[in-house]
Amino acid sequence: MLSLGACSGPDPQPSPTLPQPDASTTTAPPTPAGGTTATPTPSTTTSAQQSPIPTASPTKDSKPTKPTPKPTKKPSKPNKTTEPNASGGRWKPKAGLTWQWQLSGKLDTSVNAQVYDVDLFDTSASQVKQLHDKGRKVICYFSAGSYESGRPDSGDFPAAVKGEKMDGWPEYWLDIRDPRVLEIMAARMDLCAKKGFDGVEPDNVDAYDNDSGFGLTAADQMKYNKALAKLAHARGLAIGLKNDLEQVSTLQASFDFAVNEECYEYDECSVLKAFINAGKPVFHVEYEVSTSTFCPTTTALGFSSMRKTLDLDASRSPCP
Repeated sequence: MLSLGACSGPDPQPSPTLPQPDASTTTAPPTPAGGTTATPTPSTTTSAQQSPIPTASPTKDSKPTKPTPKPTKKPSKPNKTTEPNASGGRWKPKAGLTWQWQLSGKLDTSVNAQVYDVDLFDTSASQVKQLHDKGRKVICYFSAGSYESGRPDSGDFPAAVKGEKMDGWPEYWLDIRDPRVLEIMAARMDLCAKKGFDGVEPDNVDAYDNDSGFGLTAADQMKYNKALAKLAHARGLAIGLKNDLEQVSTLQASFDFAVNEECYEYDECSVLKAFINAGKPVFHVEYEVSTSTFCPTTTALGFSSMRKTLDLDASRSPCP
């Protein structure tokens, strides 16, 4: 999963009309809850997180964070950003865009990147506008598959939808079959749209591939992820598929971009070529591998790649 951020946000937003769940939708019985501190063993998809209150979680086993933002000294003028949709609809990003991913520390708006991916609750509407004024597109990050106790809307999650604790993180898998979970995610997307974001990055959308406590299947996950895409598009927002490499071939058509962690380290990058072939960007990071090692491969694939620290602060080392 991934990620981070102490959270304090606006009043909960009303939930709009949601995609109609099918007859298979069920609500799982309550699972006892417990508590980004312990250092997990890396697995196929990992994530980073911030202190003191996590805002995001790693996919499968991941690593702890050590927040220390390192903002750039002087603002620089970005390159021309993305092409707007000619029909005036939602943002449809093109492959090859540069990006910045910051989920901890004071937001540094001076990074010369065409796209920013930042926390939904920690980023204000005025900061989104500031980035727009600089020519950036802005994506809002939130967890769509886990419960985090420190979020402004944490009290909206019924006990019955909270499952097993994630390995290494004080978060709990959600029963994505329960329509109440989708309602909360719809409200989060409403907040994204209200603040002026251009797109969303819902994290932890591979519960079926983890010990969630609910016996979720690949079909359950596919249905939920497609529902998230419909919610985003109904609000004029682009949406990215976070990790979930096993379902890329099917879900690519429903998503506007991909966000991936460490596909080079785990020899999985070729799967994401489906997005590039469709003209959609793959926003990719590595944490442990040097840029001189992974950039030749990911640049040749057409990815927008950079190396980041595990806490996802402002520092970055993009591929040339």
